[in-house]
Amino acid sequence: MTALIENVFSEKTKKLSEKIIINIAIFSFVVHLILIFLHNFGIFGGQHEASGFFSSPIAAIYTPFSFILLYEVYLLIYYLPKSMTIYIGKQYEIIMLIVIRRLYKDLSQLELSDNWFSIQEDLQFTYDLLATIVLFILIHVFYKMNKNRVRKLLKLTETRPEIIRFIQIKKVIALILIPLFIVMAIYAFGNWTYATLINPSEITDLANINNLFFDEFFTVLILIDVLLLLFSFTHTDKFNKVIRNSGFVISTILVKLSFGTEGLLNSVLIITAVGFGVLILWIHMMFEKNKIPTSY
Repeated sequence: MTALIENVFSEKTKKLSEKIIINIAIFSFVVHLILIFLHNFGIFGGQHEASGFFSSPIAAIYTPFSFILLYEVYLLIYYLPKSMTIYIGKQYEIIMLIVIRRLYKDLSQLELSDNWFSIQEDLQFTYDLLATIVLFILIHVFYKMNKNRVRKLLKLTETRPEIIRFIQIKKVIALILIPLFIVMAIYAFGNWTYATLINPSEITDLANINNLFFDEFFTVLILIDVLLLLFSFTHTDKFNKVIRNSGFVISTILVKLSFGTEGLLNSVLIITAVGFGVLILWIHMMFEKNKIPTSY
């Protein structure tokens, strides 16, 4: 088990995964462009117009971005045993990339007119554009606040038994997540392929493609975050760390809730989720800096 974990989460495996994902992303981009070209010549008979994925070459950017997102999922699992901060940061990166991916899809459906603020698709594009900027700033602040500690953690060889046990637990959880997320991704992609290419009459069931896989993905992350919170009690009872980890769970729940919303509320929930995580980390850092007593 130990050897398997070390191989799966080695730097060599990480670089190999990156190379594979990049090649798949390039291939998928070319395939999507070919499908759009065939659609423009009426090969599909116009039956896939509702999906919006064959309306413009710009929409083809959506497909390779989906595989880049899957690589971010792998990175989240990769850093789970190494650093809680990077693990949570990867969650924020994923939701930001989902928003950016949605921008690429919406770009192909924009209606440039004087009635910009009365057209739902144009409004969603505006919300996502602003949300991307705010999220980028928040994620930058999140990493900057804890960068020195993260560098030490990534280089540190831990010797305390309780910490070693906690790291081993995180490695086992991460190892379980890999096949679980692969199965979830294949199932979601299979459903989308069937609805889009084979049975387009069911495309309305998959109206929001961004919800595919990642809705269930963040549900699993909530459960994992709760488990990590509970296991963290085996090596620390510091009030600020307990609140920090609890706050991260709330942040993940808010991200999950955003998948059930649309428009402005969707963007507000996502920004609130990441902003809440940044604020929780900042307060935690103040506790650490001022060495406020945590036991009575």
